[in-house]
Amino acid sequence: MDDTNGQVVAGGNGKGNRLDQLDRPTDVLIDKETDSLIICDKGNRRVVRWSRRSGTTQGEILIENIACARLAMDDQRYLYISDTGKHEVKRYQIGDKTGTIVAGGNGQGARLNQLNYPTYIFVDQQQTVYVSDRNNHRVMKWNKGAKEGIVVAGGQGEGNALTQLDRSQGL
Repeated sequence: MDDTNGQVVAGGNGKGNRLDQLDRPTDVLIDKETDSLIICDKGNRRVVRWSRRSGTTQGEILIENIACARLAMDDQRYLYISDTGKHEVKRYQIGDKTGTIVAGGNGQGARLNQLNYPTYIFVDQQQTVYVSDRNNHRVMKWNKGAKEGIVVAGGQGEGNALTQLDRSQGL
């Protein structure tokens, strides 16, 4: 391929809330089964799906009213979304609008059953959820069905010691 220019595949019509626009997209993943992009459209508080087929001019809203930061998808095609407003991570079946809390969900805080501005997430084959708990300066592991998480990195306050993190930004 000799392309030297990029191609707009979602949005591209300025910042806004129409279905052909995005506002501060923070994450994207590819759903191979539907050949589509799933986009965390944080500024519009929604998660949208855009077909990767040529001629697509607008997205479809999957989930509304969510302060989404990051996305993940497991082998069973469950969609995981970190919500920085509710300080939780939810798991959704595609088409489900409510989801199930899999991490946090007990308000903002630093207890083992709480998160404070969850951002990056990773889900393994056992549906264990790893969460970058940004404002608690830690990474949490939530086993499937767990009511509280396990600190796997940081958690000793903000700093640069080997036992500390400073607003962890990634996994």
